[in-house]
Amino acid sequence: MKFAAIADVHGNRPALETVLADIAALGIDEIVNLGDHVSGPLEAARTADLLMQRGFPSIRGDQDRILLELRQAGVSARSDFRQLEPKHFDWMASMPSTLMYRERVFLCHGSPKDDAAFWLDHIADDGSVRPAGITAIEAGAEGIDAGLILCAHTHIPRVVRLRDGRMVVNPGSVGLPGYDGKVPVPYVVEVGTPHACYAILEQVRGGWSTMIRYVPYDTATMAALAQAKGMLTWASAIATGWVQREGK
Repeated sequence: MKFAAIADVHGNRPALETVLADIAALGIDEIVNLGDHVSGPLEAARTADLLMQRGFPSIRGDQDRILLELRQAGVSARSDFRQLEPKHFDWMASMPSTLMYRERVFLCHGSPKDDAAFWLDHIADDGSVRPAGITAIEAGAEGIDAGLILCAHTHIPRVVRLRDGRMVVNPGSVGLPGYDGKVPVPYVVEVGTPHACYAILEQVRGGWSTMIRYVPYDTATMAALAQAKGMLTWASAIATGWVQREGK
């Protein structure tokens, strides 16, 4: 069993197209998608159209959930919300929050019980983002009967082997290699490269083999689009992999 895992596309269609081409060139036919498909100032509708066309096994991320909540409220000034059509919202609404893939792989966005959780990493009191401890990670995996667990949300690629032999893998972000946040304290995530990122998973004798793959693409158009919409953090992250904070 060999397949690719993508996550956190965030409306970056050029990055997605490049990753899908790279996966095809490697002869991999199966792809799973871990959510946060379209949110942000980029190309929400065009990205949703491509993902809908491809029909990958997919789950709903926290930002997908928030867009659906905005739909229920009926109005939003957000750029992504205004791009989306009813068919796009219906597509996201059809997705589960978690999924067991081929009876062997558990898919979630943040953690199995919280789509907005930092699971393999945590935000320290000083705002630094650090790898989480094994005890906390194992607590989040309690009750999950799968040898491989895939998560996303942080955009930080990570591979963790639990002490019982299960693997937890975050494939990183296809479309957004850096961002900032305010909860629980102000923090910044920076991957340090603008490359699109995904993972290749293969079941081998003795467990799972994992490859985190970084793919270069032309970032200029999406960085310029984010800049034009006043999203300096997004523009700098897409262009460089590093975050220039708003107003600095």
